[in-house]
Amino acid sequence: MAPNLTERRLFILKLVVQEFIETATPVASEMLVRKFGLGFSSATVRNDLAALEELGYLTHLHTSAGRVPTDAGYRFFVENLMDRTSLSLAEQRMIRHQFYQVRGELDQWIQLAGAVLARTAQNASLVTPPRAEQLRFKNLELISIHETMVLAVLVFHGGIIKQQTFGLDAARTPDDLRRCAGRMSDALADLTVSGVEELLAQDALRPLPTFGEFERAVIALVTHAMQAFEEQAREHIYSDGLLEMLSQPEFIPALARDDAERAVERLRRALDILKSGRGLGQLIPQALASEGVQVIIGGEHSEDEMREYSVVLARYGVGGAVTGVLGVIGPTRMAYPRSISTVRYISSLMSNLLAELYAGESRPPLEGNG
Repeated sequence: MAPNLTERRLFILKLVVQEFIETATPVASEMLVRKFGLGFSSATVRNDLAALEELGYLTHLHTSAGRVPTDAGYRFFVENLMDRTSLSLAEQRMIRHQFYQVRGELDQWIQLAGAVLARTAQNASLVTPPRAEQLRFKNLELISIHETMVLAVLVFHGGIIKQQTFGLDAARTPDDLRRCAGRMSDALADLTVSGVEELLAQDALRPLPTFGEFERAVIALVTHAMQAFEEQAREHIYSDGLLEMLSQPEFIPALARDDAERAVERLRRALDILKSGRGLGQLIPQALASEGVQVIIGGEHSEDEMREYSVVLARYGVGGAVTGVLGVIGPTRMAYPRSISTVRYISSLMSNLLAELYAGESRPPLEGNG
């Protein structure tokens, strides 16, 4: 911590960040003294604001004498000054009740998580569906639906099932298909997509005696299905709360023409981010590999289009089985304590529900864990 960050300056920095988050209005020294009844003069506060600006935690707009936080100021606030809050017990009960009303309906849980995150944090939300940490093959069924047409039912660990039809060069009896499915289930059991690919590569170098052309075609089908699923899982991001985010002052044009143009550009960019997931996709693997709540603020993003936004993310799921990511996105002037506590609680709740669904585990009650 910088030596000239005195206790008083830390206190003033905390007040500036909190006030700007609440009002979206640059914070002046006179207002701080008047509103909070500070026991020192406006001149003293002005000097401290100037020192905090020199340190890079605050800046000022050309149209105002007040200060606003920089990305570094928000980061310092989140890591050192922010009050660690939890959702109220009443909010926790209400949210938990909503989820248990759709108990066992995974798709509805995902949509509900997005809606609750957006409504509670008053910003846009994002949720990725839970998926196997590494998709692993479990077993295969081959069902004849026509003389030369077969339905392949692919079952993967984590309760994931894929179905696909494919044609045959020659008719096969149901017994032939059942025996082939058994051989393939034994050969591919517990393999990841890379394991299946390696098996195919080995067979290409030295053909395995139990594999004929039909078996190789089935393995190629399995490989393609696993690759397609993993690619889709990386790209699928469910979002909600566009109206909540667009109600923030950053997206409401001011009277000045340049402010209006900036607000419209922010609106266009926000729509593009939420619709395409551009700028968000690369954050998902980072969150999946991390513990706890991750906060990425403004200029910390590597993508230019994300530099005016903050994202709060957390992993949820059952370790070793299925995991996903959920969080909120909004302007850097985000209510960080509220957003972080909301993401933390919904992540814990979703993990608990998935543990019961996929692994039959029981966990302690969530109340008070916000």
